[in-house]
Amino acid sequence: MVTAINQAYQLMHTHFHDRVRRNEPLTRHCSFEVGGPADLWVALDTHEELETLLRLCATHHVPLLLTGAGRNVIFADEGVRGIVARMDLQRYEIQDHRDGTATLIAEAGVRWPQLLHQLIPAGWSGLEFGIGIPGTLGAGLVSNAGAHNQELGQALEWIEVLDARNCNTHVGELFPTLVMRRYHHDDIDLSYRHSRFRINRYTHLDRQGNLIFPVRQLIEPAEIIVKLGLRLHHEDPRQLTARCDGYIEDRRANEPPLPGTGPIFKDPPGSLAKDVIAQAGLGGKTIGKAQISEQNPNYIVNADGATAREIFSLIKEAHQGVLKHAGIELALNVDILGAWPGRS
Repeated sequence: MVTAINQAYQLMHTHFHDRVRRNEPLTRHCSFEVGGPADLWVALDTHEELETLLRLCATHHVPLLLTGAGRNVIFADEGVRGIVARMDLQRYEIQDHRDGTATLIAEAGVRWPQLLHQLIPAGWSGLEFGIGIPGTLGAGLVSNAGAHNQELGQALEWIEVLDARNCNTHVGELFPTLVMRRYHHDDIDLSYRHSRFRINRYTHLDRQGNLIFPVRQLIEPAEIIVKLGLRLHHEDPRQLTARCDGYIEDRRANEPPLPGTGPIFKDPPGSLAKDVIAQAGLGGKTIGKAQISEQNPNYIVNADGATAREIFSLIKEAHQGVLKHAGIELALNVDILGAWPGRS
């Protein structure tokens, strides 16, 4: 394995130079601040770099995991084998239709809060509910992220996806086929914290609280969101600013300040995950340096140097505790990645 990684490093260094890092601590790349090393790590700035990396990995059979900002991710303490590449494609433009509406055309790596710092003063509304969501638009669309009774999918007109599924079925081809596809809103099966890109992609828990992993593919994910078209409409910037200030205050009141991610679970029908976890008596429960937040029990915080194993142990405790107390089987809202026991 060491020889293969050394060869992959040399191959990548030819194209990405000193931007390629060996044994990169993934604690630096997820909001939980947990995770062992990635064998190799690189940030991708352009569509061309993405295509280059996909072709290299497919041709030379090097595992590749593509990530966003790492907001809703828990990396294994053992790290990730192969290459981890962060999607930093962050260009965007606003097409003003001159009728009070516009289309935002944004690359998938655009960070939601930073974008809003530009949209709000200009009076463009439609995405401000995400002012406290620190992830990327691409990752947000995969999970149909939302807040304040709104979701990203409600603003979506279309997305462009780089389809690399052929790389997983024709491994070793010298020129693997990559296909750019455009999908419209109704093509994506959007619902609460769900899109079709989440099917068969995310780890879930069985009824005993054990991790059930999807089959590992060479390229993950194999359908890569690269660009989004989102509807905007014009509104008085002062009203927008006031609304965003209210959203920020609400998040401060409901989210713990320590490193972590959340919500851990999707809200079950008819109730809130934070409430059923609290009712099971699990608010404040601690394992090692990880703690179920008392402020919002659907969040787990890294108090000071928690491990991924400790965090997952709390996730399992919450899942099993709620199942026993209320008969509700909570579904994960976070992505569990890397070399966990039972998965390479």
